Amino acid sequence: MTTIDYTRADRKRKKKATVTLLIFSALIFLTFIISMNTGFIRLSPSELIQTLFGNGTAQQDLILFEFRLPRIIISILVGASLAVSGCVMQGFSRNALADPGILGINAGAGLAVVLYIAFVPIETTSSVMLLPLLAWVGAGVTATVIYMLAFKKGDGLSPTRLLLTGIAIAAAISAAMIVLVLKLSPEQYNFVAKWMAGSIWGSNWKYVVSVLPFFLILLPYVMYKAKVLNVLNMGDPISFGLGINVERERRLLLAAAVGLAASSVSISGGIGFVGLIAPHLVRRLIGPQHQFLIPGAALVGGLLVLMADTLGRWIIQPSEIPAGIVVACIGAPYFLYLLAKSK
Repeated sequence: MTTIDYTRADRKRKKKATVTLLIFSALIFLTFIISMNTGFIRLSPSELIQTLFGNGTAQQDLILFEFRLPRIIISILVGASLAVSGCVMQGFSRNALADPGILGINAGAGLAVVLYIAFVPIETTSSVMLLPLLAWVGAGVTATVIYMLAFKKGDGLSPTRLLLTGIAIAAAISAAMIVLVLKLSPEQYNFVAKWMAGSIWGSNWKYVVSVLPFFLILLPYVMYKAKVLNVLNMGDPISFGLGINVERERRLLLAAAVGLAASSVSISGGIGFVGLIAPHLVRRLIGPQHQFLIPGAALVGGLLVLMADTLGRWIIQPSEIPAGIVVACIGAPYFLYLLAKSK
C-alpha cells in the first residue's frame, strides 16, 4: 500500500470515528432530556423548559435541580469513568475480558466504602469528599495484590492469570463484605444492600463535586497516554523494542484506571460490566486506536449507565430498579459470549 493509500485510509478512519462520537453524543443528549422528565412526578416539556430558565415553581425547581440533574450527571460520570477504566485495563493487559468489576477492583473499593459507612455517618460534606479517596485506597491495595500475584518474572503479565487472580480476589472480598454486612444495623444494612446492587444513591451536588476532580484529572492523563496504550497492546517485545518502559507505564496506567473505577464505585456501588461492554462496542465500530477508543468508550459508558438508571426509574414507578441490575441483565450474557469466543 502506498503512502497516499495509507493517508486516505487514515482520513477515512478519523472521519468514521468522528461521526460515531457525534452520534453517541447526540444519543446522550436525547437520553438526558428524557431522563429529566422520568420519575413519579412528571414535568411536561413546557414545564421543563420554564424550570430550566428559572420560571418554574418551587416544587419543580426542587425536583429538577436538586434531584434529577445531579443524578443524571453522576450517571454519566460513573458510566464514563468505569468504561475508560475498563478500556485502559484491556489495553495494557491485552486481556479482552478485563474489567474493574470482573478483576475485583470494584470489590476492593466497595470494601473500603462499606467499612467507612459502618463506622462513620456520611451526612457531612467532608465525609462525602473523603469517600472517593478511601475507595481509591481500597481499590489500589486490591489492584496491587492482584498485579503481584498475576505477574510472573520472565513471563510478564499473563492475561489469563490476571483474570483468574482477579476473580479469586473478588470472591474473597465479597465473602468478607457479607460477614461485615451481617454486623450492621438494619438502617446500614438496607443502605449497603441498595449500594451493592449498583444504585445511583449519591444524587445531589456534593457527590458530583466529590467525583468530578478524579474524572477531570485522570481522563486527560489517560488520553495523553493513548499512544503508549497502542504500543502496549502490541505486546511486550515490541514495546521494549520501541523504548517503552513497560512495567512503569503499566503501573501508572493501572493507578489511573483504579482511580477512575474507585471514584465511581464510591457513589454508585457495584455497577459491573460497563468497563467490559463499552470498549468492545466502540472497538468494533471505530477500531483499536486508543485516541478514538477512549473518548468513544467514555460516551458509550455514560450513555449505558444513564439509560439503565432512567429505565430503572421508569419501569416500576414509584419504586425503582438499581442501575446495576439493569446493566447486569445486558452485561452478564455479553460476558459469557466473550468468554466463549476467547481462546
